[in-house]
Amino acid sequence: MRGTILIVDDEQPLADLVEVYLKNEDFTVYKCYNGTDALQCIKENSLDLAILDVMLPDIDGFTLCQEIRNSFTFPIIMLTARVEDMDKITGLSIGADDYITKPFNPLELVARVKAQLRRYFRYSEHNSKEDTPSTSRIDFNGLIIDKDTHECILYDKPLSLTPTEFDILWYLAKNRGRVISSEELFETVWQQKFYDSNNTIMVHIRRLREKMQDSPRNPKFIKTVWGVGYKIEH
Repeated sequence: MRGTILIVDDEQPLADLVEVYLKNEDFTVYKCYNGTDALQCIKENSLDLAILDVMLPDIDGFTLCQEIRNSFTFPIIMLTARVEDMDKITGLSIGADDYITKPFNPLELVARVKAQLRRYFRYSEHNSKEDTPSTSRIDFNGLIIDKDTHECILYDKPLSLTPTEFDILWYLAKNRGRVISSEELFETVWQQKFYDSNNTIMVHIRRLREKMQDSPRNPKFIKTVWGVGYKIEH
């Protein structure tokens, strides 16, 4: 697997270490120590994934994440030295795909990078195909999800979803009528072991509802089954 990755972290020894691990996996790596340089790098280069530290000397990682999401859908992994759940929830809420808490094992970060890129490359490959008949298409209640083209249309209007959001919605819709636990959904989409305190699914479901303008109190599509998981009804 090859790809182009941006590392943004003001801890230069850590950024250098991550760069070495990623280059050993044949990734092309750009490295910035502040948000200003990172924004310039994003404008000048074609990237496949960004690794953003939350605490930066000029532009914080959350703001940088929002700037990226205004124009790009490539995966974002947040690095945080804080252990508070709110930092993790904030990152996921504004468009990050994953987070990892410092200190971390560089091999774990590389594994997460590969998992995100597999999904993104699959997404990009499908989107690049034109005039391909859809063999995996879900169409109900005004929602159309096309697995082949990775297009999602709600009431004749396209939804701009990240690859992660698309995979979550596709899996729920494919299994509509069945309650999907957070554990099953996480391990299917992220291909990682789920742990009880993980807020990732909850935050992504909230983002999906916002994009679909689906009321969390009385959702038409993604319903919460308290203590169990989520489901989309027939």
